Amino acid sequence: MIIGLGLIRTAAPDDIFSAGSWLSNPSKRRIIAAVIYMIPFAGIAFLWFMAVLRTRLGQLEDQFFATVFLGSGLMFVASLFAATALAGAFLESINSQPAILSDSDTFAFVRRAVRAFLNIFAIKMAAVFMFTTCTISLRTAILPRWIAFLGFACGLLSLALISNWAWVQLLFPLWMLVVSTQILVADSYRR
Repeated sequence: MIIGLGLIRTAAPDDIFSAGSWLSNPSKRRIIAAVIYMIPFAGIAFLWFMAVLRTRLGQLEDQFFATVFLGSGLMFVASLFAATALAGAFLESINSQPAILSDSDTFAFVRRAVRAFLNIFAIKMAAVFMFTTCTISLRTAILPRWIAFLGFACGLLSLALISNWAWVQLLFPLWMLVVSTQILVADSYRR
């Protein structure tokens, strides 16, 4: 997910209203196509990540927080997949008719829809997921406190900055990397 979001940030323009040169640049379109094929694997990995966290919780799971945890995680994946599906369909259309679509209203609509699914829905659900996971972590001590506080900070930054700074999308996968690394290290010491 980190690689995919980073590649999108470098290949596609930040201005959603500008077609930019990336539509006419085959190498940038190939980068976007590669990311589109990577995202389903990132979604599957995220579902495994959620399962690992639930396994660590075990009997300590609280129904209220478990519902918000699962709901926000699943909505994150659904929004991520919706953005990717729209981007993929549009990219295929551009590859078949580049001159027609790049200046059309369809281009403007798809760019806005992808941005909304990714920035408004996916990133905000990621923030809710981080808040919930961190709250659960503080209540059950399944993760160190510093990771919980880091997650709260990442969640707040994601909510506050997503409209102004698209690179903030990387906070969620980076936080997941920290959590995953901590779980792997803690499990290796238990053996």
